[in-house]
Amino acid sequence: MATYKEIVTKAVIGKGKKHYSDVYNVTPEVIPSTVLGCWVINHNFKGYPSGGKIIIDGDFDVNIWYSYDNDTKTNVISKKINYSNSSSIRLKDNANLSNDQEVIIRSLKQPTCSKVEIKDGLIEFTIDKELGIEIIGDTKAKILVEDEDPWDIINDDIDNIDDQINEDYIKEE
Repeated sequence: MATYKEIVTKAVIGKGKKHYSDVYNVTPEVIPSTVLGCWVINHNFKGYPSGGKIIIDGDFDVNIWYSYDNDTKTNVISKKINYSNSSSIRLKDNANLSNDQEVIIRSLKQPTCSKVEIKDGLIEFTIDKELGIEIIGDTKAKILVEDEDPWDIINDDIDNIDDQINEDYIKEE
C-alpha cells in the first residue's frame, strides 16, 4: 500500500526580479562643460523583510569624468551613493512574509549609468540596475512511500562471547 509522508524543509517560497532606475546628482568643484564618462564600481547590498516588503539597502561608488574651462581641462568626481529600495514579492502557497525568513539578493545587472547631463552646474545621472530576490522559508513537501522498511528483530539475549570459544579449534600436531 502506498503512503505519503510530509517533510518540512527550507525552500524558495518567493522569487522575482526587479529593474530599478534612480536619478542622483553631484556638485562638482567647478562648473563642467562636458561629461566625458560615468562608471559605477564597488556595489554592495543586502536585503531583509520589513512590513510585508523586502527592503534592499546598498551602496556603490560613482566616478564621473568631466571637462571644464571650455573643454580645456578635465577632472573626476567620485561619490559613494547609498540607496534603499523596496519590493513586494508574491510568495507561494499563500505564505506570509516574516522576519525569520532568509532573503537572498543577487545582482542580475550591475549598476550602470544610462543617462548623464549637466543641469544648473550640477551633474545629474541615472543609474540602472536589476536585482534578483529570493525568499527562503519553511515549506512542506509530500513524498510517496512505496513500501515501509521491514522491522529488525532486536535480540537483547546475546550470549557471552566466552561461552562460544572452542578451545579445540586449533590443535598442534
